[in-house]
Amino acid sequence: MTRGVLLRIFVLQGQRHHGELLYDWLLRRARQMGIKGGAAFREIAGYGRHERLHEQFFFELAGDMPVEVIFAATETDSQKILDLLARESLSLFYIRSPCEFGRVGEWCSRMVAVTVTFGI
Repeated sequence: MTRGVLLRIFVLQGQRHHGELLYDWLLRRARQMGIKGGAAFREIAGYGRHERLHEQFFFELAGDMPVEVIFAATETDSQKILDLLARESLSLFYIRSPCEFGRVGEWCSRMVAVTVTFGI
């Protein structure tokens, strides 16, 4: 078990940075910085500081849905991500809260064996 933080960053699905979808850019840059894992999840509805409700409807404009990019990381790694956003002059809402993370069960050790055996 590791004590760290859960960093949640909110972007719009179609939002771009340096010509790349922002959530893709953020995950790629975090990986390049050595941060162990992250994920992006599309939200089904949400609103922010402008109180405009974004909901998933058939007629909803593509790219207007909120996406949550999350990292379970050490305090130091989460600060690296926030520093990156500041250097890039990105203004994004985030939530950083304490958490514990780790692995449970034998699945992980068996997956390592499968990976080595099959060269995955």
